[in-house]
Amino acid sequence: MAGLFLLLLLPAVFTQNSAVPTTPTPSSLDPLTHPECTKKEHPKVSIRALSPWISSFSHPGVRDYSQLTLDLTRNELIVGARNYLFRLDLSNLSLIQATEWAPDEETRGSCQSKGKTETECQNYIRVLLVNKTEVITCGTNAFQPVVLESVNGVARCPYDPRHNSTAVVTESGELYAATVIDFSGRDPVIYRSLGGMPPLRTAQYNSKWLNEPHFISAYDIGLFTFFFLRENAVEHDCGKTVYSRVARVCKNDIGGRFLLEDTWTTFMKARLNCSRSGEIPFYYNELQSTFYLPEQDLIYGIFTTNVNSIAASAVCAFNLSAITQAFNGPFRTQENPRSTWLPTPNPIHNFQCGTIDDKGLNQGLTERSLQDAQRLYLMNDVVQPESIDPLVMQDDVRFSNLVVDIVQGMDTLFHVMYISTEYGTILKALATPNKNLQGCYLEEMELFPSGVREPILSLQILHSDRSLFVGLNNRVLKIPLERCSTYKTETLCLEARDPYCGWDFRQRRCTTLEDSSNMSQWKQNITVCPLRNQTIDGGFGPWAPWQPCNNDDVVDGVSSCLCRSRSCDSPAPRCGGKNCEGPTIEVSNCSRNGGWTPWSSWGQCSTTCGTGFELRQRSCNNPSPRHGGRVCVGPSRDERFCNEGVSCPQPIFWTPWGSWTKCSTECGGGVHSRVRTCENGNSCPGCALEYKACNLEACPEVKRNTPWTPWMPVNVTQGGARQEQRMRYMCRAHLSDPHELQIGRKKVETRFCPNDGTVACETDTLVEELLKTPVVRVSGTGWSSWETWSSCSHSCAKGYRTRRRTCSGPEGKSAPVACRGSPVEYQDCNVQACPVNGAWSCWSSWSQCSVGCGGGHYQRTRSCNSPAPSNGGDICIGLHTEEALCNTHPCDGGWMAWSLWSACDDSGLQMRSRVCGAQGNTPCVGNSTQRRDCNEIPGELFGSQMHTVTVKRPSTFSSELSVGLSRAPSCILFCVLECHQRQSAIIHPTTPNHLNYKGNTTPKNEKYTPMEFKVSEAHNIMQKYK
Repeated sequence: MAGLFLLLLLPAVFTQNSAVPTTPTPSSLDPLTHPECTKKEHPKVSIRALSPWISSFSHPGVRDYSQLTLDLTRNELIVGARNYLFRLDLSNLSLIQATEWAPDEETRGSCQSKGKTETECQNYIRVLLVNKTEVITCGTNAFQPVVLESVNGVARCPYDPRHNSTAVVTESGELYAATVIDFSGRDPVIYRSLGGMPPLRTAQYNSKWLNEPHFISAYDIGLFTFFFLRENAVEHDCGKTVYSRVARVCKNDIGGRFLLEDTWTTFMKARLNCSRSGEIPFYYNELQSTFYLPEQDLIYGIFTTNVNSIAASAVCAFNLSAITQAFNGPFRTQENPRSTWLPTPNPIHNFQCGTIDDKGLNQGLTERSLQDAQRLYLMNDVVQPESIDPLVMQDDVRFSNLVVDIVQGMDTLFHVMYISTEYGTILKALATPNKNLQGCYLEEMELFPSGVREPILSLQILHSDRSLFVGLNNRVLKIPLERCSTYKTETLCLEARDPYCGWDFRQRRCTTLEDSSNMSQWKQNITVCPLRNQTIDGGFGPWAPWQPCNNDDVVDGVSSCLCRSRSCDSPAPRCGGKNCEGPTIEVSNCSRNGGWTPWSSWGQCSTTCGTGFELRQRSCNNPSPRHGGRVCVGPSRDERFCNEGVSCPQPIFWTPWGSWTKCSTECGGGVHSRVRTCENGNSCPGCALEYKACNLEACPEVKRNTPWTPWMPVNVTQGGARQEQRMRYMCRAHLSDPHELQIGRKKVETRFCPNDGTVACETDTLVEELLKTPVVRVSGTGWSSWETWSSCSHSCAKGYRTRRRTCSGPEGKSAPVACRGSPVEYQDCNVQACPVNGAWSCWSSWSQCSVGCGGGHYQRTRSCNSPAPSNGGDICIGLHTEEALCNTHPCDGGWMAWSLWSACDDSGLQMRSRVCGAQGNTPCVGNSTQRRDCNEIPGELFGSQMHTVTVKRPSTFSSELSVGLSRAPSCILFCVLECHQRQSAIIHPTTPNHLNYKGNTTPKNEKYTPMEFKVSEAHNIMQKYK
């Protein structure tokens, strides 16, 4: 009974200090009148409400899930964490493959010997990219950067995991990395490696190029590679300040000659401005994250204040055209360290990475002067955002990461931003010019329980699946972007102001636009900011620590027990919310003291040679302590030394490589070698001898002619007349030693000498000189047969191939100088031109709408001429024409637009029709159909000055073409459609950027109904314009 009395008494003791007021107050009598209950706040979604929707992945002991990359070809999410790489299924984050990639003990020990902590001396993945079917990854590897498969990672990822770096791989396979390349982090660099282009970097130890930068992101866009960063501003003269930058380099840059060798010649950078407008603007100077929307040519960026100042954050969007305009403007230069920075005209206004074509030392260099490239890199103009004020601004918080989704709403496209904060939440906001929606959040997702704050390391979005992937310190989350089924009523659905969701009146539920039964039955209302429901039900907080309490039992006497309590404060009920349901106090059973088990046998020695240790263990479970009983006293493990007399063998290792030997040739390509030795044995892995090509430059050309031989009779007639011949040899080649030149091609001359003496056959001086020179001949020598031709040096654009023969003496020994002629013969090959693949030009401007009302269309085109395909190269892939609907409102009088003219029937007539679009029962005035003679088709397509040209083709093709004459009526343009059977696919374009317009009006090309035209014959496409 005493024990039962204790259980009944304890709740009264623990609830004495509860927060129940002793005297009722007006706010407690009517909680809805409390100021907190009338305050307007944005909706918040707790981790408890999100849990049913979230998929999660974690691995025991693994931390820092900071690198997330999508591999869409395999439908996988690749995750880079500390010492690990994972492949996860995109649908549910299930594990496909786990790869441990930790530094070895020697590397980790070397790191710690340099003063770094154990946490720092791990392998943190900092580059994780997918290039087609290849994964490129680089880790810090305990301050010895390494690429997967043990390739040196210096200049590809940082030494220190805290250094901000970025990288991007182009379609041609070049890796562009922005990082630091030394242990101390004092040598920042933008570096190109891999692929077919030569390695290049930014100028070393030049703070005007890069001044303590923090690299944020990199993108491969067109002819350039863009880098976004923040750095100390060298042009700021008043104290130290940080500016955000965008930098770019040309992808075809090959560096300079003599000046700026192995260095970028196209590096430029410009400042990014994100500020709050006013008489004294407030600047958000430090860029934290970016997201690129290629469909809209927009780059969103998170900007914050300095970490040592009051916290404030903003989001600004920049158009690529604004960035290009800044790079086309003037530069900003400083003549000497004491002078001011002044504007300098841009020598090349619209620089598009042009190169020098003339044959010479400068062939292939960009058209920028190397002197200009060395001093002109900072742009004078600042890149301005799309809107005057930031899209989102908030004080007292720092944003960290950003992704953007494009959602088709009922009337327009929405750009939905997902912004992570420093305390572990994700804000959902709209990028819109609508003043009623600017600065408000659609919702805030809380990824941790109340009171827990952890940073979000990375965000990744999958547009096709509408999923958000979140990298945290101890796990990866997948969160669906649309959760329409959460809103059970029409009011909740519409007041959520969610761009993904709308109320379907036919299905009577909240759905996405794709899941709706009919667009006319689907409704959205995104006109004002959503408000949070302040009514909150109470929730229990965590249990307090166990506290000792006594139990007085009649049989066993007084024994120790444990008690703990919890409060209804997570959250506390407010604004009419329900109180917590459940016990507030728990009491454990009585205690039991623990006892040791016997010692285990001694374990295996920790080393096979040299002094190690072995251990034995015991456990405190004989019995285990329970309910607050005493734990066992004494150690749970015992150690002793082992293998004290066993010495370890000497380590076997390679000595450093020796110096390279002299090249085997002075020019024309030779080889040299170097050696190393294996110390303490002969089982070192690898080779002791290494070869490398050298002196690859071509040898100077040498040309030699031998003197003419004496005239020799070759054909003597019976009458004494004779025919004589003489010859000489000529050879030309690229040789390092002119004395090695051998005789090559033979030239023969013939003359006729009659027997009557009318023509003198006299020996000239060259032959006399030859006769004075002794001729050395070796009997029995001769050339071997020619070997087969080698492969051609080039596959196209003219190469060469060779074949060889040897000179052998009487005994079969080699005698290179005993035979006349050359041992090598050359021949041209593959002289055909190389194929050139075609590429699309830029899209043309959109044409005018074909009709003023009733539903028309406009179009734009592009050509396969940048460059055009030639010499068997591939043609361009894709459509050359795009179309979209426009002016869909009804015409005056209620009629919609005329349909296309039908084909000519057997009686020679065409017909078209139109539909009455008037509202209610009001009839339309006029005919709904119209007919005309096929031989009297008027020209109405291209304006007022029109001529009709009838082109007839026997029995197969007849059409009338309207030809517009804009200059002289006497000029007539004839257009004959030779391929009237050809078909063209016409699709609608992507929606234009909605941030480009001002005011509250919506541009017309945001109001079109997405659709796709059927394929049709070319002459019918012409006729639908009439």
